[in-house]
Amino acid sequence: MTQSQDTYWMREALSLAGSAQYRTRPNPAVGCVIVKDGQIIGRGATAPVGGSHAEVFALAQAGEHANGATAYVTLEPCAHYGRTPPCAEALVKAKIARVVIATLDPNPLVAGKGQQILQDAGIHTTVGILEKESLALNQGFMKVMSGGLPYVRLKVAASLDGRTAMASGESKWITGDDARQDVQHWRAISGAVITGVDTILADDAQLNVRQLIDAETGAEIDLNQVVQPYRVILDRQVRLPLSAQLLNQPTTVIVMTPYRAELEALGVIQLPVQSLSELLQTLKSQYQIYDVLVESGATLATSFLRDGLVDELIQYIAPKYLGQSARALNQFEFDEMRQSIDFELFDVKRIGQDIRLRLKPIVGNFEKPPA
Repeated sequence: MTQSQDTYWMREALSLAGSAQYRTRPNPAVGCVIVKDGQIIGRGATAPVGGSHAEVFALAQAGEHANGATAYVTLEPCAHYGRTPPCAEALVKAKIARVVIATLDPNPLVAGKGQQILQDAGIHTTVGILEKESLALNQGFMKVMSGGLPYVRLKVAASLDGRTAMASGESKWITGDDARQDVQHWRAISGAVITGVDTILADDAQLNVRQLIDAETGAEIDLNQVVQPYRVILDRQVRLPLSAQLLNQPTTVIVMTPYRAELEALGVIQLPVQSLSELLQTLKSQYQIYDVLVESGATLATSFLRDGLVDELIQYIAPKYLGQSARALNQFEFDEMRQSIDFELFDVKRIGQDIRLRLKPIVGNFEKPPA
């Protein structure tokens, strides 16, 4: 099999993984195709938590024809017993001849063990085909399993002159319908959406996933197949009103606040006031939240950037001016160019009449911004 053929079949597996990305949290989204004589004989993608892994579905479809075939998997087959048996052993039992793996799994329970099981059984393995694309599908999982905090995406929307709201606080709507629809995707792949209480007070935002459109087909995705994110509200001064819309679904709400008996009575999860890094650690260790979307005003956005906690900035730019009296995108006050926060731009896309930029902060080339 040539590398170009491996790439072709791995793209098929990645497409399957992408179709599962809204339903699998906290598990990674994985796709698998089994190929024999130039034809796909089995397909699979990760089921919701407690269900089968991608390899199990693909092997069941392939049946006895899996003997001597090649399996393409977007993440190293698991090697441990959890809710399901090890997929690496299932591939061995099916007498697969070769396994092509996009990337190894940093989970300490796997971390090369799955590949070793395959190799010990005489199955040839190839690793690294479309690895970058595979990593992009499960950034939070990969980061946390490597020992890090959750992957943080900071979403902001601004005018051409870098303004986010009028001086009065009016902000509906800077961007158009298409850009707001695009945000639904980022919520849907996140374990939590974090905001400050000011956003709730200003907009009575619900911060849930209300409509999803398949990027490839344009079809609407059934929200019953989507794991809704937790809504995390930072409320240090006890200002969250009990009439807030998001409290209509209280069991998916986490509030960082001094204790409130009325929130406990509603079933809201309460966390003590803590630093942002401590909050991320809590979300990771106690709630298996690996991807976080920050949708907030300038104060909280600035805090996440100042603390070096942002992995990716998603900035929507609307083709309009709001004027110098409108509210600024952030609250930094720099005096010298060397204090600036620099970003690497890695994706630009037109979304309706707006532009979406995706950027990564360049770490280590700027002084820590002033508090």
